[in-house]
Amino acid sequence: MIDLHCHLLPGIDDGPEDMQTALEMARTAESSGITHMVCTPHIHPGRYDNSAANIRNVCRQFAAAIAEAGIKVRVSYAAEVRFGSELMSMISEGSIPFVGRWKGRRVMLLEFPHGSIPFGAEQMTRWLLSRGVMPMIVHPERNKGFMQQPARLRPFIQQGCLLQLTAGSVAGSFGEPAQDLALDLIKQGVVTILASDAHNLVHRPPDMQPGLEVAIEILGERTARRLVVDTPWLIAEHHFV
Repeated sequence: MIDLHCHLLPGIDDGPEDMQTALEMARTAESSGITHMVCTPHIHPGRYDNSAANIRNVCRQFAAAIAEAGIKVRVSYAAEVRFGSELMSMISEGSIPFVGRWKGRRVMLLEFPHGSIPFGAEQMTRWLLSRGVMPMIVHPERNKGFMQQPARLRPFIQQGCLLQLTAGSVAGSFGEPAQDLALDLIKQGVVTILASDAHNLVHRPPDMQPGLEVAIEILGERTARRLVVDTPWLIAEHHFV
């Protein structure tokens, strides 16, 4: 499997605090069937002031440590970018590392606040699309605004935005409301990929297998595996080739 949203880089956001824990998470990923990971620390101005340069440097150190430890997981880097007014200037400055490409556009992981859908969100995604950036809205099933009003996702889908579900949500790890929305989106056929959104070893490990198994029950094995293998590879292939 290929994981395009995870927090394994040590000491850079709310993921692992040190390299040893990061390596243990990589071993967990390997044992769960993950072969490639695009590490996506937060870019959240004022909270996690990461940049493409420092993310790249930490990822290089992590990749070297993985190789030395004999862990057979390939890693690269991008970012999970928080919705905010700073986003427009970051795009203009070229300071955001993208997770891949989709239909000629650069794919950016876009995070909304967990408790709401921001005012002007549809205008922002439209602006991004007009500048060759494809927003992939991360874990919409865990956003309270979408959980309360699932129809509010429709304009983003109609624009062409991609959707990434957390595999743990599909398996029920984030509660029944998140799972209900996740399963409904899967049944509608509007989900682009599943990802781990791993942050630690206990509560949010890098393990997509339970979510994949639920998706297989709904979609069948071939279609479900597209969510964790085929489509993620199409998006992020350039990271590893």
